[in-house]
Amino acid sequence: MSGHSKWSTIKHAKGIADAKRGQMFTKFIKEISIAARMGGGDPDSNPRLRTAILKARASSMPKDNIERAIKKGTGELGGKIYEELVYEGYGPGGVAVLVEVLTDNKNRAAADVRNLFDKNGGKLGVTGSVSRMFARKGTIEYDAESISEDTVMETGLDAGADDIVNEGGVITVTTDPTAFDKVLEALQEKGLESLSAEVGMVPDTTTAVDAATAAKVQKLIDRLEENDDVQNVYSNVEYPEDFDPSEAE
Repeated sequence: MSGHSKWSTIKHAKGIADAKRGQMFTKFIKEISIAARMGGGDPDSNPRLRTAILKARASSMPKDNIERAIKKGTGELGGKIYEELVYEGYGPGGVAVLVEVLTDNKNRAAADVRNLFDKNGGKLGVTGSVSRMFARKGTIEYDAESISEDTVMETGLDAGADDIVNEGGVITVTTDPTAFDKVLEALQEKGLESLSAEVGMVPDTTTAVDAATAAKVQKLIDRLEENDDVQNVYSNVEYPEDFDPSEAE
């Protein structure tokens, strides 16, 4: 979720702690619920809901959880009403940071996000200050050690992927947001298990930082992602090749 950090993707996919997985499922439930509330509970006629369900399935979220989330969104089970917000700012080293929020308390979310930026070497910006540096794209990532690059390449391109790159031990499939569902489903039908799959904000250019600054940036991103109201965090950080994630602790 947090930019160009291949070690982070692999770490999360290979050994997600129960608490982390639970937090991730909570975010999926909120996304599915708000998609169902806005466009109805039928994924065939609700593209946003369809995408949210595919993302949840790609992370092995149980079918029952998905169905309950849809019913919460359509009002069948009741539940909270969430509001979508986007915050923009800068992290250590001038790195651009984009924060997507789903919250039932706008004032709490705003105060929390501002506080997290302030306490972790960042600064909250105004609307439009960094969003222009990002474009919305679909990305699907695979562990290059266990997945055939040829299979991903052949299947992905046939299904309409824009680009496929093998870098840092991760095969990254990039799609137009409108082609994401079709490409992901084609890859899933081949039995390929993804590290991550999402439609999100991808930076047009990256900002390189040294190891010390990288640790500070990662700490800010981690703290933001730990917040219950925060749905996604994107940045344009470019980490050093030998960056050790433990330095961010």
